Amino acid sequence: MSTTADYILHLADNAVVLGQRNAEWCGHGPILEEDLALANVSLDLIGQARLLYQRAATLLGGDATEDSLAYFRDAAEFRNYTLLELPHHGPLVGYAASDRDYATTIVRNFLYSALMVQLWDGLTKSSDSELAAIAAKSLKEASYHLHHARDWLVRLGDGTDESHARVQAAVDHLMPYTEEFWTPSPAESTAVAAGVGVDVRTLRAGWDALVNDAFAEATVTRPAFRGYITEGKVGVHSEHLGFLLTEMQSLARAHPGATW
Repeated sequence: MSTTADYILHLADNAVVLGQRNAEWCGHGPILEEDLALANVSLDLIGQARLLYQRAATLLGGDATEDSLAYFRDAAEFRNYTLLELPHHGPLVGYAASDRDYATTIVRNFLYSALMVQLWDGLTKSSDSELAAIAAKSLKEASYHLHHARDWLVRLGDGTDESHARVQAAVDHLMPYTEEFWTPSPAESTAVAAGVGVDVRTLRAGWDALVNDAFAEATVTRPAFRGYITEGKVGVHSEHLGFLLTEMQSLARAHPGATW
């Protein structure tokens, strides 16, 4: 596989998986405005994924298309962060039924967008001109996503006892998964060496500053990390991704080659 394509697939998989997760709130938002807001965030992410999959398909050649890359790869072939495939509730097994928790969604969107505003900014200087153009468009969207998630993080964290407790629980649950951000995969390292990608380790200080500032305003405590570093971006996923992909890919796999 083209090393540039492998790196771009990592970015595309991040966007499509989180886009699918956020889309699960459509029709279930806590208020109408937020129902629409999360739908728009989801559409932005799916739009990013489409552009990235199209670029990857061009680099891969052969029969690769944006649809084949999104709908006809299995979970072990996906390269998204494990953080993004987790359900909208606490640490339950993949088939468990539970109410969606808006705090979990908001904290995850905040942690991811705080990274992506910096990563997309760096990728506007990529030696791959098409990736640089995608990054310039995506940066504007990620900036809105960060503003939206941060606003709700502070509103809920510094709100009622109940909302504060939910945000703190979401932070405690999700923060350990962010350690995966800072451990470069082989595809990332190769892309950085080629001038295509950005060394994510150089973004950590800026990300920490954004996170710490928001947590302080939200009156939540940042937990200390210890334990296993997840490896979704090298294809080692939680059980949750399989359930997500089954739902996302079922129609395309039931009718391969269908046109509308």
